[in-house]
Amino acid sequence: MKKMLTTAAVAALVALGAASLTGCNPQQDAAPTEGDADKPTLTVAMELAYPPFETKDDAGAPAGLAVDFMKDFAAQYGYDLTIENTAWDGLIPSLQTGKADCVISSMTITDEREQAVDFSDPYAMAQLAILANAGSGIEEAADLNQPGKKVAVKTGSTGDVYATKNLTEAEIVRLADESACVTEVVQGKADGFLYDQLTIYRNNLANPDTTRAVFIPFQDPEAWGIAVAKGDAELLAQLNEFIAQSKADGEFDRLTEAHLADEKRAFDERGFKWFFDFE
Repeated sequence: MKKMLTTAAVAALVALGAASLTGCNPQQDAAPTEGDADKPTLTVAMELAYPPFETKDDAGAPAGLAVDFMKDFAAQYGYDLTIENTAWDGLIPSLQTGKADCVISSMTITDEREQAVDFSDPYAMAQLAILANAGSGIEEAADLNQPGKKVAVKTGSTGDVYATKNLTEAEIVRLADESACVTEVVQGKADGFLYDQLTIYRNNLANPDTTRAVFIPFQDPEAWGIAVAKGDAELLAQLNEFIAQSKADGEFDRLTEAHLADEKRAFDERGFKWFFDFE
């Protein structure tokens, strides 16, 4: 990561690879751009499970808004970009073990996470919402805080944090991913699922007969940041510089138009705060 190889070292590695080609077993989800020995490699970890920010295209390659953002960053700062598809609970450990240089994965900046990693300035703002079962009678977050109510959350998410702190009367059902949480609500096994507004909006559109979207800004917007290993001041400074530039030069507007145009119009119609509204 972030290291340049000498010409001799590259030649030695090529020779070694040719000698042991039959034993090679590349990581399936590693997705480097075209290699360039003259550029330092930037390895970025993300969980490719949250479209349209971090996802895969039809060919299985990394795609989405965050992917394009990091491609633009790498191009500006002269990095050869490699994206590692990493399970959510492995993202921060990937920094701590040196397997990745940074993490961008719709990750909220929290005090607990800041004990383990350093975060960039916010590159997006998100708010929680509720995907409620259509027959649950849920009109606001407080309606979930009752005995007998079941709340689905993705383990470790800010929805999990909020529910643990504020919905103490309800039964909290912790699941590994958001699709499982949605299924619980659709099937009536949970009364509501707490997650960000975009996910709730999309899943309500996909399940209009069995769910309701409850868009209530019951907590302050949450800042998403790019995580780096503790003490990596150089990379952090570059990321902050690029984020500031992107806020000023329309980068986030271009990414919105490419990946979230319909959602932006829907949010505007409903008066919801947008991801890249930093005011």
